[in-house]
This record gives sequence, structure tokens and C-alpha cells, in this order.
Amino acid sequence: MHTALRIFIIVAGFSATLSPAQDTPPLAGFDCLIKPHSLADVSTREQGVIRSLLVDRGDLIKQGQEIAHLDADIEEVTVKLARARADMKAEVSEKREDLRFANRELSRIRELHERRAISSQLLDEARTASAKAQLQLQQALHRQQVAEIELDRASRLYERRIIRSPINGIVVDRKISLGESVDNRPILQVAEVDPLNVELIVPVDYFGQIKVAMNANVLPEYPGATTHSATVAVVDRIVDPASDTFGVRLEMSNPGLAIPSGVRCQINFTNN
Repeated sequence: MHTALRIFIIVAGFSATLSPAQDTPPLAGFDCLIKPHSLADVSTREQGVIRSLLVDRGDLIKQGQEIAHLDADIEEVTVKLARARADMKAEVSEKREDLRFANRELSRIRELHERRAISSQLLDEARTASAKAQLQLQQALHRQQVAEIELDRASRLYERRIIRSPINGIVVDRKISLGESVDNRPILQVAEVDPLNVELIVPVDYFGQIKVAMNANVLPEYPGATTHSATVAVVDRIVDPASDTFGVRLEMSNPGLAIPSGVRCQINFTNN
């Protein structure tokens, strides 16, 4: 074969090898949807009636913030009673002073016994009185400790009548009204919106090209919106056979909660 012809065939074959890579579709122009990072139906394992609701739809709340109270009349009284018992220090002080007196009396009698001024029986009685005083002090301290434990238990039971938010977020809906029984029903629905999730469905042609930790630019579709950066958090490993697509989720920070959830968006992936 002529040398020039062989060179032409080799170059043509090399060009054909490169052509599929050139046809690879760009990772840009995908439709997406911005969603809350999580939705929580706030409930309680306690039984009772809603006495107060401290937040309403649209309110911003923080993790641990009080959002509702159950009726707690009995628990409040129990806490007061337990606190009164735990604060009773007089008995311990009295028994401690009795022990000091018994020890002083024992020292005086022991000294007299050493000088043979009193009988051994009186010394034994003084020793017994000191031991009894020590025991009575220990019993008083034990009762004090039990009272403090009872106060802690009563306080914990009362605390369970206070419903707190499990996350930072926004109140989406109130599920119950004042005076209604909780009875294992959700009280509020709270959405965590920092960070946000960005969800998209991608054709199978892109499988293997989008990977966890890839960065992307997200443009929400509402007036005045600006582009925000997001990072791939989840890439589905199962392709939907009916549509030849797979799902991708990104996380996007939302400081100041400036980006609303529930809006559509456009996304372009970057190569870094």
C-alpha cells in the first residue's frame, strides 16, 4: 500500500476514536427543584392536652426552642413539693451539731476515764451516743440525697410536658389547636431550610459523569435571584428503566434563609 494512503487511514482511524468524546453532552442546563433539607413532624410521647402554642406558621425557630406546652398542673405541684423537701437543710444541720456535741462529750469522758475519775460504763455510753449521732447524720444525709433525686425526677417529668423543636427551621403548619389532645398526633411540621436540597432527574447518558462532591452553580427561578454554589451529596446508583433517568441530590447553603424552598431552578455542573 502506498505510504501516503497508509498515513491517511491511520489519521482517519485516530479521528474516529476521538469523535465519541467530542459528542459527550455538556453538564449544563438541567432543570432542578429546591427543597427543604428535611421535614419533621414534631410530636411527643406524652399524653395530654395542648395548653399553649408558642409559634405559628411561618415562624423561624431554633433547635431546642419551646414551641408548645402540655397541661402540667400535677407536674408543677410535684416539682414544688420535691423542691421544698430538697431545700430542707435544717435536719442535716441539727444532726451534724448533735454529732459534734457527742464527740466533745466522748473526749471529755475519755479524759476523765483515763484519770480513773469515772467508770468504764460511762465511757461506753458516750461511745454509743457518738456512734448513734454519726448514724443519724448519715440517715439525714441519705434522706436529703433522696429528696434531691426526687426533685430531679419531678423536674424531668415536668420538662417532658414542654415540646421543643428538634431542628432549626421554619414552621410549615400547625397540626393541632389549643385544648386538643395530642394522643400521638403531630403538633407542628417544621422544615429545615439551611442547608437546602437541590433535586434533579438526569438522563442515563450522564451516568458516571456526575459524582459525589462535584460542585455546581444553581440559579433559582424567581425575580431577582442570583446564582449560588452547591455540592453533590447523593447520586442514585439505580437507573429508572421506564424513563432511563437517575436522581441526583445536591446540598446548598442558605445563610439568612434568603433562598426560598419549593422553587424551580437551573443547574450547571463545574469540573472541579
